[in-house]
Amino acid sequence: MSKPLNSHNPETTPVKIPAGEVLLSADLTVPSEAKAIVAFAHGSGSSRHSTRNRYVAEMLNGYQFATLLADLLTEEEEVVDMRTRHLRFDIPMLAERLIHVAAWLQSEPRTRHLKIGWFGASTGAGAALIAAARRPENVMAVVSRGGRPDLAGDYLPDVLAPVLLIVGENDPQVLELNKSALARLNVQSKLEIVPNATHLFEEPGTLEAAALLAAEWFQGNSD
Repeated sequence: MSKPLNSHNPETTPVKIPAGEVLLSADLTVPSEAKAIVAFAHGSGSSRHSTRNRYVAEMLNGYQFATLLADLLTEEEEVVDMRTRHLRFDIPMLAERLIHVAAWLQSEPRTRHLKIGWFGASTGAGAALIAAARRPENVMAVVSRGGRPDLAGDYLPDVLAPVLLIVGENDPQVLELNKSALARLNVQSKLEIVPNATHLFEEPGTLEAAALLAAEWFQGNSD
């Protein structure tokens, strides 16, 4: 296995992605010799500014993966959702937007030659798995960190790509949901439990461990 490269940080470009009647704001980073691109599906109440997902993205960039961190809600929707909290749990709508993201990646000159990996956190994992099931072409792998794969429901058996479920040891309810989801996923899929971690992976070293597991999973499925 190759180690992450310590080259200078690749440039990050703000982009706008059409998704039905809205435009989604996103940050695209493409290393010079990118082997694939990982698109992030943020969890409930999170955005492309998530410090945890940005940490994971930077590690993936070091492994020569391009990354896309997109807001799945517009600024106007964010304002409404802060009050009602209903959009962040509208998994079918979020999955539909991820499908638009995938279509954009396959038409954008900088990324259209790259296979796609999905990285979903919390509720975003459910949306990412639905997107992978509905648009399987060009999807190399899926990673869920502290995710709710159960929210993908009946789409779970339709996911063709190998799925890695990463859960904290001290996140018992989510761990049980992930074990149940794993039983409905393809045989290439796997569950990894990070010692001493709770749901948000805030304990020292736990987010790094999760990011490394994700990087190695994408690396192993990018050929």
